[in-house]
Amino acid sequence: MSRQSTHDYNAERAVIGAVLIAPHALADLAALLGPDDFHRPAHGIIWQALTAVHATGRQPDPITLTAHLAETGELGKVGGAPYLHTLIRDVPAAANAGHYARIVADHAARRRVVDLGERLTNLAASGADVAEVMATGRALLDQADTSGWAPLIPLGDRRHLPAFPAEMLPAWVADMVYGVAEFTQTPVDLPGCIALAALSTAAGGRAEVEVRGSWREPVNLFTVVVLPPGSRKSAVFSAITGPLLAAEKALVERTRPAIVEAELAARVAGKTAERTAIAAANADASGRDTLLAEATAAAMNADTITIPALPQLVADDVTSEEAASLLAEQGGRLAVLSPEGGIFATIAGRYSGTPNLEVFLKGHAGDMLRVNRRSRAPEHVEHPALTLGLAVQPDVLRDIADMPGFRGKGLLARILFSLPENTVGRRRIGADPVAEPVAATYAANLATMVMSLAEWTDPAVLPLTPDANDRVLDIERAVEPRLAPGGAWSHVIDWGSKYTGAVVRIAGLIHLAEHLRDGWGKPVQADTIDRAALIGDYYAAHALAAFDDMGTDRTSRHARHVLTWIERTTTTAFTKRELFRAVRSSQLPTVADLDPALSLLEMHGYIRHVDAPRTRTGGGRPPSPSYLVHPDLHQQPAATVHALPDAVRRTA
Repeated sequence: MSRQSTHDYNAERAVIGAVLIAPHALADLAALLGPDDFHRPAHGIIWQALTAVHATGRQPDPITLTAHLAETGELGKVGGAPYLHTLIRDVPAAANAGHYARIVADHAARRRVVDLGERLTNLAASGADVAEVMATGRALLDQADTSGWAPLIPLGDRRHLPAFPAEMLPAWVADMVYGVAEFTQTPVDLPGCIALAALSTAAGGRAEVEVRGSWREPVNLFTVVVLPPGSRKSAVFSAITGPLLAAEKALVERTRPAIVEAELAARVAGKTAERTAIAAANADASGRDTLLAEATAAAMNADTITIPALPQLVADDVTSEEAASLLAEQGGRLAVLSPEGGIFATIAGRYSGTPNLEVFLKGHAGDMLRVNRRSRAPEHVEHPALTLGLAVQPDVLRDIADMPGFRGKGLLARILFSLPENTVGRRRIGADPVAEPVAATYAANLATMVMSLAEWTDPAVLPLTPDANDRVLDIERAVEPRLAPGGAWSHVIDWGSKYTGAVVRIAGLIHLAEHLRDGWGKPVQADTIDRAALIGDYYAAHALAAFDDMGTDRTSRHARHVLTWIERTTTTAFTKRELFRAVRSSQLPTVADLDPALSLLEMHGYIRHVDAPRTRTGGGRPPSPSYLVHPDLHQQPAATVHALPDAVRRTA
């Protein structure tokens, strides 16, 4: 008897390559796949090496894996380092690592079933007692039973994205992030991303990181967190950004005397210019030239007096024109922070009818911005630094992909997306508030950061140490193959091209937050780049999910909505009527609107339609269609809610 082994080498290569690109995925996949599940022996050796490296607490990246295989003498057996890079290059989408793993696991299970059949065939042919053959068969089938469910095919790999690595932030920021997440019972991603936006508000426009040559990165960021209504976004924003408003008030009080003095000087100079002009106009010809020169000098003197604007760090829902004017008034620094996403509709032309993205594009890049006003001469901002920190609803994320110019002109490529798991329905009631020393330290340090950089006009330049520069080069080398045609980031090449710069910006913010009063006088260290790179890994995984979500159709969105309800309620069976009562909305106004989503979930193996028994005889309304849920769906690792890890817990 001969047979052909069932396998999928493309899936085997893809799951290994995906782990090499996103090492954090291995923790979940190791529970699903073992070395013996790979049909090609070389792939089993690589997987065993990956899990061995991971078990030591190291990141199983290509460099570490190559070194490990060389130490064990197995590098040549797997095709050497070039084959590892081939695995990375050929990954269709690293975010689908779970899907590839399930394909490999399914083929492994099928091979075991085929092996089981051969064992029973050989046992029966050997003349063994029939009862013994039947008993052995039942025992082996019990071990291999899959209950008739096919492996899950993910709807994109939105679920089980990594949590925000807040422990990479400076201690005083991380403590506040974990404290706010615990008190509000929100995913740590929300306060973590808004804390980065707060640091960007404090330092934006006042510092830039010098990478090499003429390459400099300003330290302002665009961050967008996606969460549904009722997620306590406003409470988190208030706690994290509140100290910025207090610092803004302190800046106003410090600037007010200078404003009064300048206003008085301008008034006096204006009166002087007016008097000399009148005198020149009334003078006779012999003395007119002298008086005219004096009047001209007085007018020029009055025109040179500039009245400082009241300091403003934060705006909410401003138009592009207002943002440009505020940037000019505020010396190039401004932040738009909001727990809503209305700013997107505004810059897309909600009021003007015409999209105006220039101020946001230039405000992120730091390119010179010219502001023209009707009432005053044109002004320009040499180094604009606009910060964006928003928390938006999922529908807003899907809408912005269709807004004119948002993708084509590069606005979406500048955004660091975060798609945390919603904790509503699983929140702990009565959580402890943020410890007073933690909140006080955070407020004081953030104010110090604002004040110490407020007087800078030209941005402070933060150089990299040689080791830090080497780390940036390593990041560039790792990113470049992902941007190639067919690479993991080839469909988001606009976003991926700005990835290294984003990591450098995050490193600059970490550096300044750890050296509050003299950060501009110190170079950025390699360890800081490493920490920023881990945060960058987080944003890379979430960006892939965000762009996938923005590209999905309505049926896929509705299917994900249903899937979220199934996961949140941990239901194992439901009727269509029960589901409709739970998820009914303006997007799903009738029961029939659920049909495409349910069909898609069935196709992907998440649910299975079953015939419900009729409970009444004769006429009446027929029973609602019933569905069973794939048992593996509720065996996925549950997301934990923001408890401070013991390894990074700090006392106040």
